[in-house]
Amino acid sequence: MTYNSVTSEVIAALDRAAPGRVVAGADVNPDYAKDEMPIYGSRMPEVSIDVLSTEEVSAIMKVCYEHSIPVTTRGAGTGLVGGATPIFGGIVICTARMNRIINIDTDNFVMRVQAGALLKDVHEAALSRGLMYPPDPGEKLSTVGGNASTNAGGMRAIKYGTTKDYVRGMTVVLANGDVLELGSGVAKSSTGYNMMQLITGSEGTLGIITELVLKLVPAPKATISVMVPFEELEACVATVPKLFASSFRPTALEFFEKDILVVSEEYIGRPLFPREIDGRPVGAYLMMILDGDSADELDPIVENIMEFMFEEGAMEVLVADTAPRIKDIWSARSSFLESLSKQYRLLDENDVVVPVTKIVEYVAFFNELCKRFDFKAMYFGHAGDGNLHIYTVSNDMSEDDFKQQVHEFMLAIYEKTYLMGGELSGEHEIGMGKAQYYEDVVGIRNIELQRGIKRAFDPKLILNPGKVCFKPEDMADAKNLCS
Repeated sequence: MTYNSVTSEVIAALDRAAPGRVVAGADVNPDYAKDEMPIYGSRMPEVSIDVLSTEEVSAIMKVCYEHSIPVTTRGAGTGLVGGATPIFGGIVICTARMNRIINIDTDNFVMRVQAGALLKDVHEAALSRGLMYPPDPGEKLSTVGGNASTNAGGMRAIKYGTTKDYVRGMTVVLANGDVLELGSGVAKSSTGYNMMQLITGSEGTLGIITELVLKLVPAPKATISVMVPFEELEACVATVPKLFASSFRPTALEFFEKDILVVSEEYIGRPLFPREIDGRPVGAYLMMILDGDSADELDPIVENIMEFMFEEGAMEVLVADTAPRIKDIWSARSSFLESLSKQYRLLDENDVVVPVTKIVEYVAFFNELCKRFDFKAMYFGHAGDGNLHIYTVSNDMSEDDFKQQVHEFMLAIYEKTYLMGGELSGEHEIGMGKAQYYEDVVGIRNIELQRGIKRAFDPKLILNPGKVCFKPEDMADAKNLCS
């Protein structure tokens, strides 16, 4: 088989499935050609459809399956690995208008939502009932369907876990239009293969998530943020494993070096962190969040952390315990990616994860490696789980030269990551941006098993083709791939 183009006959059938919302040709929104990492390229789909229900998605997929038309699903398009880029054209299904919070069961601590519900709205809806949805990816305007499709992580992962830990159930439309109801609202299950967890993190290559049942927890009643400047990054990062060994359990624990802070504060337009203390320049910062049932519970913990940090060479320990101040000091951290994308013409990224005890060694390797290249590299990390976000940026290089040098850089970075017992991605997934490296680091047998799973769910390989275990160049001979 080969992928087919969208004909007038197909458009008519699609319009019957989603009346008045089938957009074709030059009228398609250009945002639907890419995600938030355009360095991986873009391609306009032939047709886009903003869907409203599971039934519509099912009807659309029946048409696409019959005619062998590739389909890429997107939510808010906030991904960073080209996962929502329709590299084979075809049809884009956008779930952004499927944004209802269907119900919140406060007795059983679950929430049912449509896949296009924004993470921000899910957080607010839970909090309005004294509950919390813990997954906290940096982009609050992402959709929870996209979060589930990529198993999004975020800063609170060290205490609460990632998206997969909070998906209790889901409605999924398969490539042929069949609808699966997976999981439920119950707290535990040992019922057969865990299909729900298999689809979580599959990036829309196995099925299209249309609804989710999400686990909630009681919301903490008190929150405190602590910011700790250090003279040297190595000393800052070396503190992390010792912090955990001392039985401190922060909700979030982040580190960053001064260069990326400067870029972020310039973008925001005001300084938020001290650049020097007692005449000594600050080289790196450690930031943490603590939460609990009351300020009285947290106060002695903060005092112990302050004592611990000074013993570890901290220049100062600054505490924020009011909502405006907490929001203020985290605004710079939240603006890292946006500030880089606004100030640099060329940008690429990775989000490797290494054992926490290896972060210092990894950062030293990274700093030495960067001397070989013409681009500038900046980084920050979820210090509590070893997940580093490394950004390569340039305003002066040609795009071709930038891509070639970044490719060489990524090869070295990923090789070192796996030698240290790490993983290629901590929370951003594979998409198309990392697919070229994936097989080399996980091995061909692993890839073969994943391709077998893909074929079982999607025999015609029409769902988000060219992603994860099938690179774009692997799709050149679709007939052999499907046999």
